[in-house]
Amino acid sequence: MTELDAEDNKLLVLARGAMGRTGGNGGAAVRDTDGRTYAAGEVALAALELTALQAAVAAAISSGAEGFEAAVVVAGRFSDLGVSAVREVTASARIVFADAKGAVFEVLDPQVEGDPATRPGIPEGFDLETESEVFE
Repeated sequence: MTELDAEDNKLLVLARGAMGRTGGNGGAAVRDTDGRTYAAGEVALAALELTALQAAVAAAISSGAEGFEAAVVVAGRFSDLGVSAVREVTASARIVFADAKGAVFEVLDPQVEGDPATRPGIPEGFDLETESEVFE
């Protein structure tokens, strides 16, 4: 398991809390460049469907966030469109992936050499739920 610093661990707690409150299959939290945090669960309405990370990014942007330092995704997928949304706002933001129990299994950090997002080996569209039982 990857150890998180105190600030990223706070995001993990918020993301897990959002997942629990909404009763959904995932949760996410983001920290903006001013240190404010936003957490969200999945949105599954007939008229609107968002992943937890998309919802957290939308909450942050609609509140005036201009950039992101980090994001945590709980029980999410590498192919989550929210990852693209985070990268669109701040290409250098760190994105942490954890399973539903909070165990971190991957950190995408463009500022660190060897970031899995920049190396071959993670197939595009990797689906954690269907392609790996390890993180259940």
